[in-house]
Amino acid sequence: MQQFILNDGTSIPMIGFGTYQVQGEAGKNAIRTAVEAGYRFFDTASLYETERNVGAALRESGLSRSDFIIETKLWIDEMDDPKAALERSLRRLGTDYVDIYMIHWPRRTGAADEPWKEQDLETYAAMEKLVDEGKALRLGLSNFLPHHLKNILAHCRIRPVADQLELHPGYSQEAAVAYCRENGVLPVAWSPFGRGDKNSTTANAVLTALAEKHGKTVHQINLRFLLQKGILPIPKASSPEHIRANLDVFDFELSEEEVSMLSCMPQTAWLGEHPDYCIPTARSNPES
Repeated sequence: MQQFILNDGTSIPMIGFGTYQVQGEAGKNAIRTAVEAGYRFFDTASLYETERNVGAALRESGLSRSDFIIETKLWIDEMDDPKAALERSLRRLGTDYVDIYMIHWPRRTGAADEPWKEQDLETYAAMEKLVDEGKALRLGLSNFLPHHLKNILAHCRIRPVADQLELHPGYSQEAAVAYCRENGVLPVAWSPFGRGDKNSTTANAVLTALAEKHGKTVHQINLRFLLQKGILPIPKASSPEHIRANLDVFDFELSEEEVSMLSCMPQTAWLGEHPDYCIPTARSNPES
């Protein structure tokens, strides 16, 4: 698979496999299918409760651990002790290191007086020590907008290699992506199709027309749009057909006009979470 180059000079596949809600035996089977289809970059998080499935499926593949890039994230309620959080993740994954370790969310409450800048810096500094110990090879961030990212970049010793954001046509967050690009941080798209029936791009008329024109699915149009903007998508899928189809996006291109049109779409399929104003209330299960 084609690769993006990270700011530390290493490479990463241009498409990863997302594992949010990829749970149970069906979830493990989906990950096995993804490995067989050619995915080598797998994204998970302590909050997702899918780390065990990721670790088991990758071990059962018969491939070397070094053949895979595993990315996981610590949740809001784990920010005070990243070392303990990563140790739990490593046990669940069944590995002694992760390739990329991320802060999942920049703010815990969104309160006006929340000292989020200090909290983020303390968490990130503790994560830098985990790189020193070899338990994480690289660091990253998730849902960090420019003002959150700027805080880290101004004080970090080890630069984050990536920033995960909700990105898809209709929610392309142009300012955030531009800031990442200007600072050598790879933007990574979670929920590249929107999520669920209500928040999906599948039935969008513009995307449907482009899919028909190019002989592709709406999902493939979404992925191609992101790739041409230098964004690494991490789609999730459960059926073998969809898992394979999400890799079949390197044999066509959207025109400059089509990319511009999709970049300027009205807000569509936004999940409704925001790093400053609509913060999830979910809590992680340390035993999962």
